[in-house]
Amino acid sequence: MAQKANVKSAVIKNVLVVLAVVVVFGASAHAGVLENGDLYVSAEEITETATFYPLNIEGTEMEIFAVRAPDGTIRTAFNTCQVCYGSGRGYYKQDGSVFVCQNCGNRFRTSDIEIVRGGCNPVPITAQYKTVDERGITITKDFLLKAKVIFSNWKTH
Repeated sequence: MAQKANVKSAVIKNVLVVLAVVVVFGASAHAGVLENGDLYVSAEEITETATFYPLNIEGTEMEIFAVRAPDGTIRTAFNTCQVCYGSGRGYYKQDGSVFVCQNCGNRFRTSDIEIVRGGCNPVPITAQYKTVDERGITITKDFLLKAKVIFSNWKTH
């Protein structure tokens, strides 16, 4: 009996985790925070229009985006600027094939996401910080935790 109760409890817990991911990510079954805290993004949902993934990592609001570059590769970045993040308005909005910093107005091409580093551009999430396979991308919780500092003043007005 105790074993059946434990199995039932585990099933309920897994269902609740799945439901929580669906609610947090707008009913998308393709992206979400895995049980171990890693972020998973399905490759099939990434297009030329960026998909933004809001996260709350230990009380810090963060955001990652993924976009398909003109060469067909998937590019990922934190939605904060390497220079302007401290302003609170150093985040990006997409305007066609460019991303525009909401603090300084710098425009950054989709093809440069994750490639160009330094200066006013989105903080890249390069290959060494994620796992990519044919189904999608996984970004580890440990890496997300290290990035909290760049979001400490994020989207404040």
